[in-house]
Amino acid sequence: MSVSEAELKDAVKAALVEVLVEQRTLVREIIEEVIEDIAMSRAIDEGMATPVVSREEVFAVLDS
Repeated sequence: MSVSEAELKDAVKAALVEVLVEQRTLVREIIEEVIEDIAMSRAIDEGMATPVVSREEVFAVLDS
């Protein structure tokens, strides 16, 4: 039995939709993790572009 490219494409789409619907929580968690990773990466990049401060300066700001 031979399956056409269009039939295969439709089957893959249907399977993907089914997985996304049935595993909605898992998909949401994966997307949240990706967003958190992007935010952390941006925060690190921003931190690398700022001047270095001493530990004492950080705690002085936290204590105020």
